[in-house]
Amino acid sequence: MVNIDVPNLARAEAFYTQALGLTVSRRFGSDGLELSGLPTKLYLLEKPEGSVGAAQDLRRYGRHWTPVHLDIVVDDLEAALERALGAGAIADAEPRTHVWGKIAVLADPFGNGFCLIEFLNGGYDEIAPPIDP
Repeated sequence: MVNIDVPNLARAEAFYTQALGLTVSRRFGSDGLELSGLPTKLYLLEKPEGSVGAAQDLRRYGRHWTPVHLDIVVDDLEAALERALGAGAIADAEPRTHVWGKIAVLADPFGNGFCLIEFLNGGYDEIAPPIDP
């Protein structure tokens, strides 16, 4: 499961359903919901800006770096990027192409980072072949 804290659940629902084509599969009262459409469930949890997160650190929703983020694999990076930007995503840079694939680094409207990835050729096998047992 993946949980994403957001300051406004209705805006987050609109963004993630429009940007990534996800669907609401369950609601948890007025401050949480479950989204389906990825290989794992995505949970949006409404948490006010300034409320205590982990280790007494206060939540902030400006664009921020986090060591954990989502990589969403798509079939067509350009189409997925257009849909995400149209829904309110913020691009950190121009998309890049590597031997393994294309990548776009984005943020949702609340500052949470995510990447869209379209694998090309052999995907990550182009740079890191499987290890034989």
